[in-house]
Amino acid sequence: MYINVPNFLSILRIMSIPLLIILLSYGEQVAALTVFVCAAVSDALDGFIARRFKQKTAMGAYLDPIADKLLLTSSFVAFALLGLIPKWLSILVVSRDIIIAMGIVILQLVAVRVEIRPSAVSKCTTVLQLTTIGGRLLFDILHRNQDALTYLYWVTGFLTIVSGLQYVVRGLRIVNETKIEG
Repeated sequence: MYINVPNFLSILRIMSIPLLIILLSYGEQVAALTVFVCAAVSDALDGFIARRFKQKTAMGAYLDPIADKLLLTSSFVAFALLGLIPKWLSILVVSRDIIIAMGIVILQLVAVRVEIRPSAVSKCTTVLQLTTIGGRLLFDILHRNQDALTYLYWVTGFLTIVSGLQYVVRGLRIVNETKIEG
């Protein structure tokens, strides 16, 4: 099987997750931020390369969002467990991703073809979630007042909910438009 550059970047993003969590666990925030920023940049870069150089693949359509979800879910869980972000925000992010994943699995199980295309709201949500994690690390490194991040947490939480609801509505619409013979 041929692995192109965008898919390779997604695989590297997945492989960076244990390193990120280890660095966070040992309080190596500068190194953790470096790994996290590289992972976040690889997310933007793989999409750009896939579109610009016509390297979109079916595998990439699944691999890229999986890599994103694993990176963000791992980060939010680790940050919540380490007391770096509010637990409620981590719960929202993880719950949204579980609901989306379950919806895709259910649609696949009932033989409904699902094309994975993130909405504009979903892309903004991902950017905000990445900014929340990166911003929290950066504020720690620079010894800045964490209170300023409270607004970012609330906006990220709100957009996470909106995006999750949008996916639920989209999934229900697909189910209602599809005749499932049983």
